[in-house]
Amino acid sequence: MRNKRMSETKYSIILPTYNESENLPLIIWLIIKHMESENFEVIIVDDNSPDGTTQVALELQKIYGKEKIVVTGREKKLGLGSAYIHGMKFAKGDFVIIMDADLSHHPKFIEQFIQKQKEKNYDIVTGTRYAGDGGVHGWNIKRKAISRTANYVTQVLLRPGVSDLTGSFRLYKKRVLEKLVESCISKGYVFQMEMMVRANQFGFSVGEVPISFVDRQFGESKLGGNEIFQFLKGLLYLFSTT
Repeated sequence: MRNKRMSETKYSIILPTYNESENLPLIIWLIIKHMESENFEVIIVDDNSPDGTTQVALELQKIYGKEKIVVTGREKKLGLGSAYIHGMKFAKGDFVIIMDADLSHHPKFIEQFIQKQKEKNYDIVTGTRYAGDGGVHGWNIKRKAISRTANYVTQVLLRPGVSDLTGSFRLYKKRVLEKLVESCISKGYVFQMEMMVRANQFGFSVGEVPISFVDRQFGESKLGGNEIFQFLKGLLYLFSTT
């Protein structure tokens, strides 16, 4: 039976949100359920969502307390990289966990990330859809093909040392994340890719945990033609500068 004593190590979970009012209550409930024996906080960074996400976050803060739920935000949608920078200003943890708020990343894997990190004192632990029993659920064949192709091309060109370069479910030592964020210039989806490329450059150790990625159930997918163009543009930039 698991020891229910609170861990002394603290984990800060940063949740960037934009139009996640329907998903937020469930993802917060799942995080709290699966992190019951850990010392943690959730930092919700909302980019002025028009669907009332901030108001939902404040209600959840009333339910679970200000020590567990920190609510902050920006005036408009400014990208993932800047959301992490903003969230880290409030992070009190020794480690920072980043994940999506749309239920595509299940909080049950966080404990596996924590145990993997402890195995070899990894600087970073990243979830992978492309190793072990990891996988993707809910995508059509076209989107799976795009994802697989993008990952394959980045592996060939950049050789980052991880099997899933574009994933966004990760655990970082706080100081490591701070250094990586300072060194990255990309925004949006390319930001995640650049983070792993820079981590490889700096010699940070990375562990991997197979995860099941589930397509969002509520709201609209943020992946579109512009994101694919920005990804290709970012890939070429990284290839030419690393």
